[in-house]
Amino acid sequence: MITKLKGQNPQEVESYYEMLYHLLLEAIPSSVLLIDRGLRVISANRNFLEKSRRPAEGTIGRRLEEIFPAVILDNLDIISRIQHVFESNQPTDGDRLTYRVPGVPMRYYYYRIMPFSSEGVVHNVMFLMEDITEQVRLSEEVRRVERHLSSVVESASDIVLSMDLKGRILTWNTAAERVSGYSLREIQGEPFSHYCPPDIREEVARALSMQKNGGNYHMAEWDLLTKQESRVAVSWVLSPMKDALSKVVGVVAVGRDLSERRKFEMQILQSQKLAALGVMAGGIAHEIRNPLAVCSSSAQFLMEDNLDPAFRRECSEKIYRGIRKASEIIENLLRFARPKEKAAVDLVDLVATIKETLALVANQARIQKVSTRTKFPEEQVLVSGVASLLQQVFMNLFLNAINSMPGGGVMEVSIESLGKREVRVGVSDTGKGISTGEIDKIFDPFYTTSPVGQGTGLGLSVSYSIVKQHFGSIEVDSTPGQGSSFWVRLPVIMSRQERRSTGL
Repeated sequence: MITKLKGQNPQEVESYYEMLYHLLLEAIPSSVLLIDRGLRVISANRNFLEKSRRPAEGTIGRRLEEIFPAVILDNLDIISRIQHVFESNQPTDGDRLTYRVPGVPMRYYYYRIMPFSSEGVVHNVMFLMEDITEQVRLSEEVRRVERHLSSVVESASDIVLSMDLKGRILTWNTAAERVSGYSLREIQGEPFSHYCPPDIREEVARALSMQKNGGNYHMAEWDLLTKQESRVAVSWVLSPMKDALSKVVGVVAVGRDLSERRKFEMQILQSQKLAALGVMAGGIAHEIRNPLAVCSSSAQFLMEDNLDPAFRRECSEKIYRGIRKASEIIENLLRFARPKEKAAVDLVDLVATIKETLALVANQARIQKVSTRTKFPEEQVLVSGVASLLQQVFMNLFLNAINSMPGGGVMEVSIESLGKREVRVGVSDTGKGISTGEIDKIFDPFYTTSPVGQGTGLGLSVSYSIVKQHFGSIEVDSTPGQGSSFWVRLPVIMSRQERRSTGL
């Protein structure tokens, strides 16, 4: 296009470039004013006219004082700045301008004043304004959200802190200062692990490393070392901190002071102990009172003269049986209270022990018309423990199963391997079963569903303690009217392959 203009006269060329200049001004999204030395507007683009809601004839040829409010010109010193550009031929730095036309909301502009010169002579200056209203509003909204979030963090009763990827503390809220005694200025930039006890610092480092690699949140209970050199129990939740591109840039930790909670838990535990003590005291009194009453009445008869020898012997036998009954209750109670009492621990063949126990209850099962089905492995199953205690566990389970079927039924006893290091013993019956409301109480001491005088309520409690003493577990599954199943899990000392290799 410039080549085509070479052959034309200067007036046509000037007219052409003037047209290009006006097209450019109209296309620019910013507001542009061209001002002469008399501070009159000689050109204004469409963007300025639309934003200021002024007509072209009311703008072109007007002085700046007629276009901008005097308060803007005075406060921003625009006129002197324009004059300085005319004199220095140097543009000004950018600045912000607040401009409001009557009837429209406040607008914010970023403006600059630039010389419009040729051959070093400034003929006009260009007043360029960029509408930044939306950016300002967005910035204010961001600051409002930041202030709100900061207020939330500072108002939180829980500890809230952030760390960089190396585990150094960046922020530390008021709750953290209150609990630890350290201000943010004292600990900022310090590794978080330094404020944890030495014995857990490796665990803390591993947890922070998982978060650094983008892992899910991590929960832990770590003590916090305070400025007073004390330890505060704190429950922590660690989460990765990500930027707008979902890149992990740090770690956020939220901690809750557990001091009050621990005190409350201790109070609840103490209340539970007292409640359990009351239940046990009532149970002991009830169970021992019956044999003692028999002993007392029999002893009164023995104190009489001229007593029939046969009746005297009968009274003596009742006293002896009552004392044995009371002694048995006390012995079971001691086993329950001290399940970790030292005893000779040895290798126990679980299959042989259960077979011997079944032989002891065989007569009772036959009397009550209960048939027994067994499923045992052909080889030994060795566990570490006390044979007599384990036999007591299975004796209780077998008798409970038999007694639950007064009209006859089937008791199934099985032993199955659960991997190399665990075995499960099952005892199932076809009796009346256990109701949903009772199944959670069957391991409680002195809780029994047997008729009065036929059970102490200590059998399953003692069995539970013995199984725990052998590092095992006992579970129950029952359906009312269909029967119950008890499952005893115990750790195995040797696998089958290991026993073959040792010749056992």
